[in-house]
Amino acid sequence: MTTFRGADGLTMQATVAGPQGGEPILLLHGGGQTRHSWSATQDALTKYDFRTVALDLRGHGESDWADNGFYDLGAFADDLRCVIKTFDTSPALVGASLGGLASLLAAGEHPAAKVKSIVLVDVVPWMEAKGGAQVVGFMRGTSGGFDTLEKAADAIADYLPHRPRPEKLDGLSRNMRQRADGRWYWHWDPAFVAPQDGWDMDKLNERLTKAVLSLDVPLLLLRGTESEIVSDAGVRRFRELLPHGEIVEVEGARHMVAGDENDAFLDGLIPFLKREKV
Repeated sequence: MTTFRGADGLTMQATVAGPQGGEPILLLHGGGQTRHSWSATQDALTKYDFRTVALDLRGHGESDWADNGFYDLGAFADDLRCVIKTFDTSPALVGASLGGLASLLAAGEHPAAKVKSIVLVDVVPWMEAKGGAQVVGFMRGTSGGFDTLEKAADAIADYLPHRPRPEKLDGLSRNMRQRADGRWYWHWDPAFVAPQDGWDMDKLNERLTKAVLSLDVPLLLLRGTESEIVSDAGVRRFRELLPHGEIVEVEGARHMVAGDENDAFLDGLIPFLKREKV
């Protein structure tokens, strides 16, 4: 595990894989996830000699929680700027959901972080509000924890009925922690999904749009065809905003693209990263 310092001095933890001196890739998970969601992606990219850094965002995994309980998107972007400054070579950013939004602001607003390219995983400006509400609703509804890991797995199976329920719960245990009361809780700060300022979606979408228009680096959108977050209309608008951006549709995947169709996700990701390699 490698430690970084984010904005406000927060300690941020990451898992690093791949050869020293390899082309750097910064992997940024979605809201409510941890760096462990990138394990299969790190294994795959290591075979191509990429140096991958999977980061726990603030309030998630082993990284510090915000003392004031405030998690606006600008804070996540500021953390990324701090982390990116430590790289000897400008990294490619691969951001899923929250990680993708933070990437857009970090690279597209002043002071713009120096990055080589950006991969957005199922996220664009002007996302579907209903889909976002479903995701946040699940997180809020399960923030009180579970008596057992099995019950947590049942809740996920109900929320994601298109996925087979995992027989082994090792992966789930990495994203949860058992507290003194014996219950299992998600490994993120419940304040992250509490109603708070800074998430006015109309204003935020306008801000994200300006950030996209200011980008001058290669950009790839990997979108699940069954996404509840990125609609066909959202894709069309994104094409209008960034005509030179690339779009790869991952057939049958919903918002959690890598988790739903990992092989197809990698088939879209790896050629782009290899082509943009130094």
